[in-house]
Amino acid sequence: MLSESAPPQRLKRSLTLLLAVLYGLGVTIGAGIYVLVGIAAGRSGMHAPLAFIFAALVMSFSAASFAELGTRMPVSASEAAYVEKAFNRPWLSLTMGLLVVLTATISAATISVGSAGYLGVFVDLPPSWIITLVVLSMGLVACLSTRQSVTLAGIMTLIELGGLVLIIAAGFGTGSGVVTRLPEILLAPSDVAAWVGLSGTTLIAVFAFIGFEHLVNVAEEMKNPSRTLPWALFLTLGLTALVYALVVWVAVVAVPPAELATSSAPMALVFERLTGMSLKTMSLIAVIATLNGIIVHVIMISRVLYGLANQGNLPQVLTHLSARTGTPLLATAIGVSAILALALAVPLTGLADLTARFTLVIFAVINITLIRIKSLETAPPVQVFVCPAWVPVAGLVSSIGLLLLDLVVR
Repeated sequence: MLSESAPPQRLKRSLTLLLAVLYGLGVTIGAGIYVLVGIAAGRSGMHAPLAFIFAALVMSFSAASFAELGTRMPVSASEAAYVEKAFNRPWLSLTMGLLVVLTATISAATISVGSAGYLGVFVDLPPSWIITLVVLSMGLVACLSTRQSVTLAGIMTLIELGGLVLIIAAGFGTGSGVVTRLPEILLAPSDVAAWVGLSGTTLIAVFAFIGFEHLVNVAEEMKNPSRTLPWALFLTLGLTALVYALVVWVAVVAVPPAELATSSAPMALVFERLTGMSLKTMSLIAVIATLNGIIVHVIMISRVLYGLANQGNLPQVLTHLSARTGTPLLATAIGVSAILALALAVPLTGLADLTARFTLVIFAVINITLIRIKSLETAPPVQVFVCPAWVPVAGLVSSIGLLLLDLVVR
């Protein structure tokens, strides 16, 4: 038991820019792209890649707000700390932190259920057994030191990216159509129906980028966070946009958009059409993608719980770190238990959609928070990434606009 005079335990600063970007890519690029390709192609046809570029531009405003707040306060449970700083309302700070935990738990549980489908191709076990084994084993990985667990997640991210890069390379290698058909990506200014379809596709594409903001919750473990965090946020967002746009373009060139839209496994169809390789290859990559997604979500959830406890909003026992790994084992165990319970006991069909909506609410609050903090001070502190005053306003407007657009297109 720690005495009252004992200094608070701190997480070790061990994450380099490379590891931070790999963590960001791992939590952002997920199995969703394998499904979204078909939906995007059905709505916007050859124009679908533009939706992912527009979505990245919209998300860049909130990314800049996260970058400034994250360099001002590089701590775990970051969103809660920002709200506390701006409004000095502990209950509001706790609510914000728990909303972040709830959103990540729903997302991780959804990924866990998806992993059972992919692993079922290779392992003949009931889905509930697969889910349990997967979540518990990935939870154990998250208990390792942050550098070890994030390095492993980074290797899995590279494999996951490798599958998408393989599709891109195959697309460019099968002929000149990927280049010569580029003019088809553009919309005619007078084509109202195409622009309406693209706006709906952009909303879906925005959901594919959700996850990059979790980087702020490991800022406390970054080396030189004032420099590393902004670069990690913008590199994650930019690289994700580039990969998504290229994958979607190769997909709509390789397979007619109407055919993609009716396929239950559009990326597997594209992969088979381009390479002639077994679908099990893509299934194996998808397995790695889902396992990676679980690891990075467990890490993030545990750090938010640790941070909330460190801020005095949750019991102090959650701040205890393992002497061997330097990680919050109790907070990790709670996160793993919540993910497993949700994955096994609750139908996730409707809950999965809440992940994106909750995230947009979080984005809106974060932008309001930065607006508030900027209004209260005469000059920002030194060694802080500072974005112009209009940026959080643009982030707030875009977040609320996307929530309203969601109501319209649903």
